[in-house]
Amino acid sequence: MSRILKSGAGWRIGWNPEALEFQGLVGTDDWAIELTQAELDDFCRLALQLSETMQLMQQELMDEEVITIEAESDCLWIEAEGFPSAYGLRFILQSGRGVEGAWLVAAVPGLLGAVRSLKVW
Repeated sequence: MSRILKSGAGWRIGWNPEALEFQGLVGTDDWAIELTQAELDDFCRLALQLSETMQLMQQELMDEEVITIEAESDCLWIEAEGFPSAYGLRFILQSGRGVEGAWLVAAVPGLLGAVRSLKVW
């Protein structure tokens, strides 16, 4: 199996199952961080959970209401903030590396699409 790198306007995500320590990568046009397999798995799983929750909240909120939701694992904390149909994502890696990153509203749909197709979660 070969490595995969997907990117779009304001986002990128990668997976290299053959790498020894850091099999994943997330970032934007300006920054990137390598992730362990567990960190990448948690990032993808939690980002998709937030996406599903935002879709469900769309029926509960008025059009002008902004919402913030978050999810957490042992590896990372992630937050979605904005309107259910248009929101940004932010994460903090909870390992010794102490990394924080974020994606703008315009980048999130492409990033989530890539997460869904990167591998089977």
